[in-house]
Amino acid sequence: MTINRPGLPQDLPPAERLWGRWALIAAAGATTAAERRASAHRTGRWIDEDGLHWDDGGCTWWVMSRRGDGRYVLYGEDESSAVKWHKPPVDMLAGGPAWLPWDELRDRLSGYELGCVYWYENGAWARAPYPDTLDDDGLDCGMSALAVRAEAVELLAERVAAVADGPDADAFLAQAETGRLEDVDAFLARVRDPDGDEPDAPAVARALALGGLAGEHATR
Repeated sequence: MTINRPGLPQDLPPAERLWGRWALIAAAGATTAAERRASAHRTGRWIDEDGLHWDDGGCTWWVMSRRGDGRYVLYGEDESSAVKWHKPPVDMLAGGPAWLPWDELRDRLSGYELGCVYWYENGAWARAPYPDTLDDDGLDCGMSALAVRAEAVELLAERVAAVADGPDADAFLAQAETGRLEDVDAFLARVRDPDGDEPDAPAVARALALGGLAGEHATR
């Protein structure tokens, strides 16, 4: 899969699949210390009650949240986006459904913090129409590591120890894409910190549950 510039709704995998990838990668890096920090002071990929987050602390930030009944919203900004600077202005919320987090999105817009918005329902992604003169909305640079499966596998492999027997990063990701890990204990035993620190298994387990991949919050 490749992502066009500007992005097209069909460039994104089904929301449930994207959620599973993102949630698993976020959970693999979860720590209790990070959980205690407010979102405004966090970087990397993580999950909290507001949804999934990706923030590199510099040029890109993204949020994906579930809105119930098979509905999701993805919004954020990468420095490559030309949407908010386009003349004439692009209405990023044009055609948006009533269930979007309108207050949050309008607040982001008022602060010139928003680069694009995509929403998902009835099994398909959508976004506002763009003018032909728009070169990029940032979706490719900002989300390709999660939207392109091979890149997502590489991200997860950084935090999953390889063993001779048992599922590898690709297999764990495939499980998450269906909505739930089949063997949570095996995943917890394999999580590693690429910097050599001891992984925080309780935090990982909490994040898995919050993402719907394990425990009482599981999606199936």
